Amino acid sequence: MKAPHWFLGLAGVLTISAIALWFIRPGVPQKTHEKPQAPALIQPPAELAPSAEPIVPNEQPAPPAIVASYADPAELMKRIAAAFESGDVLALEKLLGDSRLDVASRELLRGLLASKPQLVQGGIREVGELELNKRVRWSLELEGGGRIVLDLINNAGLWSVEKFLLLARDGENAGQATTNDSLAVADVFLQAVLNQKFEIARMHVDPKSVSDAKIAGLCILFEEGMYQLRKSKPLRSMLQKPDLAGYLANIEATDGSQDAGFSLTLKTSGSPAQWLVSEINLDRLLADFARRVAGGDVYYSPLVKNPAGGDTLALYFGFDEDEVNPRTKRQLEIVSKILRADPAKKITLSGHTDALGTRNYNDDLSGRRASVVRDLLIEAGVSSTQIVTVAKGSSQPRRPNVTEGGVDNPDGRKVNRRTEIYLDF
Repeated sequence: MKAPHWFLGLAGVLTISAIALWFIRPGVPQKTHEKPQAPALIQPPAELAPSAEPIVPNEQPAPPAIVASYADPAELMKRIAAAFESGDVLALEKLLGDSRLDVASRELLRGLLASKPQLVQGGIREVGELELNKRVRWSLELEGGGRIVLDLINNAGLWSVEKFLLLARDGENAGQATTNDSLAVADVFLQAVLNQKFEIARMHVDPKSVSDAKIAGLCILFEEGMYQLRKSKPLRSMLQKPDLAGYLANIEATDGSQDAGFSLTLKTSGSPAQWLVSEINLDRLLADFARRVAGGDVYYSPLVKNPAGGDTLALYFGFDEDEVNPRTKRQLEIVSKILRADPAKKITLSGHTDALGTRNYNDDLSGRRASVVRDLLIEAGVSSTQIVTVAKGSSQPRRPNVTEGGVDNPDGRKVNRRTEIYLDF
């Protein structure tokens, strides 16, 4: 009876083992004490065997460029300036945007950083708008001349570098706009006016429509009014066409007031195309200047309309006087620079008076006023052969000497006590 029980137990063990083997998945390696064998090398077909020329793998799409973006363009420029002065190449390349840098640009940038350049005091400058609220230009001004110009672009409220340009030192292209666009020309013109560089300003205007008198008058206004370009949006884009551009030059006085400004219109023509300032509207600036210097016995607005067309500079005198004040002398220093730059130029000085006094007296007084201006110009180095003087007396008033009711008009008379300088060569 014991044998059957033994066979029944053996049958149960075999049954359990079979069930266990049934559930073991194929392909699952079993534990073994043998060392694993290295897989056999699969030989490629003959046509794919290595050859003398290496096979270049298919290029994979480049990862998207990482571009540094900031909500405030001034903050972006501060970071670029800091990386530039510290010589941090990697940080600078990231801020400029790797996708903006080709091999030549990288080498040029690294070479510049190797010289350890520094920015001038306040060397981060906003130049102006290329496109209203969309694209703006900034500049990093370097010690010893030269600068880096960066154009920033606004994408969904974040500013990044669109492109940049390393410009030569001033001595290599002094006086010329270094990029051929309207904003570059407008900026060079205004900087020349601010720094009393008449000849450079004159290089960037159309002489057929912008007179020397207007340029000189603008130089005088900036200096006497102690104006400067605003730090934020100094040039606002008002019009952009392929051959026509318009900007509003925003300026402020030393007291921080920002009521002053004027408009510039630029046109391009010729081959190669050249942008030039073709029109300057100073009405708003002149009105602001007149308000600032109002009062007293002497009028100061330096520009008046020439009856024959164009603009004329005017210097003013006190009642019954033929002596110039310190402000007038400074105006004449600016005029003398214009004349000394080209000895072939000639000007006409026209003396005028108000209506008080006899005709003979006023003719003589107006002559003395023209002569004193001539003498000061000669003292400043202008040749006497460049100057012609005429005396007009009270015959050509700029403002009425009396009111409509026949009452004396002192405000009108002080505008008439003047010497006009005709600079339209």
